[in-house]
Amino acid sequence: MTWDPAPLSEVASLFSAAAVPWWVAGGYAIELAVGRAFRDHADVDVLFLRRDQLAVQEALASWEWWAADPPGTLRLWRRGEVLPPGVDDVWCRPSAAAPWRIQVMLDETDGDEWVSRRNPAVRRAVAGLGGVSAGGIPYLATEVQLFAKARGTRPKDEQDFAAALPVLDGSQRQWLADALRTTFGEHPWLDRL
Repeated sequence: MTWDPAPLSEVASLFSAAAVPWWVAGGYAIELAVGRAFRDHADVDVLFLRRDQLAVQEALASWEWWAADPPGTLRLWRRGEVLPPGVDDVWCRPSAAAPWRIQVMLDETDGDEWVSRRNPAVRRAVAGLGGVSAGGIPYLATEVQLFAKARGTRPKDEQDFAAALPVLDGSQRQWLADALRTTFGEHPWLDRL
């Protein structure tokens, strides 16, 4: 399956009219927080709250949307269909002949709180879930994105952690450390926070 990730300017243009919150996620979120590009990306991730998932179909009305229905099968996401918990990723492309351009991830909420898929004990206010880049692009809070990358870290996750560490303030470091301890007990990043 071929990917040609949409540039962040295209992502922002496509989702700018959404009446719900959304955030660039993944490695691009780290780069937006750091303020510079520092590695290649195989895809572009955008986070929506599950409760707002149909806004994706509205924003990408003429596109194809394919739900990654576990265990690792893509299936057409029908217009108006509400995806259940456990179906957390949607691959999007402009047409059947086009490469995949955007991966949408769906996360849970409980009232006004975001709830981690990794551990439902890890939460935070939706209002504090992200930041906005100098160019006006919303991105997932750095500490939240690092927490998502902390399970089974790959070389790119280690690279993202090293790049992001200098921009984390004390409260962000504390939130990440608490989330890591709550979820993993021990984690190699804890000694560096």
